[in-house]
Amino acid sequence: MLAENNTELKTINDWVMRTRAATQTPARLLLMLHGLSGDEDSMWVFTNNFPKTYSTLAPRAIHPAPQMGFTWRPLQPGTFGRPSLEELRPAAEALINLVDVFARETGLDATTFDAIGFSQGAALTNVLSFLFPHRIGKAAILAGFIPSGMESLGEGNPLTGKSVFVAHGTLDETVPIDRARASIQFLKDAGAQVTVSESAVGHKLSVDGLRALETFLRA
Repeated sequence: MLAENNTELKTINDWVMRTRAATQTPARLLLMLHGLSGDEDSMWVFTNNFPKTYSTLAPRAIHPAPQMGFTWRPLQPGTFGRPSLEELRPAAEALINLVDVFARETGLDATTFDAIGFSQGAALTNVLSFLFPHRIGKAAILAGFIPSGMESLGEGNPLTGKSVFVAHGTLDETVPIDRARASIQFLKDAGAQVTVSESAVGHKLSVDGLRALETFLRA
């Protein structure tokens, strides 16, 4: 079906997703990854002023979350805290396969693509960037973090030449700003060119952060 924001709800294999085709060329794929308890509709609020060259793919995470929505890692008894690399690795690998299937079905060149994630989705975007640096062009990390277990992936400057945007609230109690700043340093140490936007907000993207994100995507 076609939504009011000109998006289309689709199912490919076991994935539910909302997509929007580019209206200008050359088209480039943008993958958007929601946070814990989100779904395929959660990220579209950010996109009004994104480049029209983006063909956008927003999949629903593959596991039900406890209260509502969905999560990118399976929640077993005793699961707590922020997800680790190994908990997010299966989702990252499955997303690469989804991108390839989506690209074949739409005729889009997704040899490389850009990715944006919020919170848990931002952590997953970091995992994608480090596991598949040859596939990721630009990455945007919104209120996110580097998952535990990624230390060895930062060796050898795997993100050299990559542009990464990080937006974070200094009042964020879900992912404290100190952890975000440590993640920024990790990205820089891996060779990334990092653009940072900090605002006096909690666990969300500020108006200034959104404007900075739009500028980053247009560059």
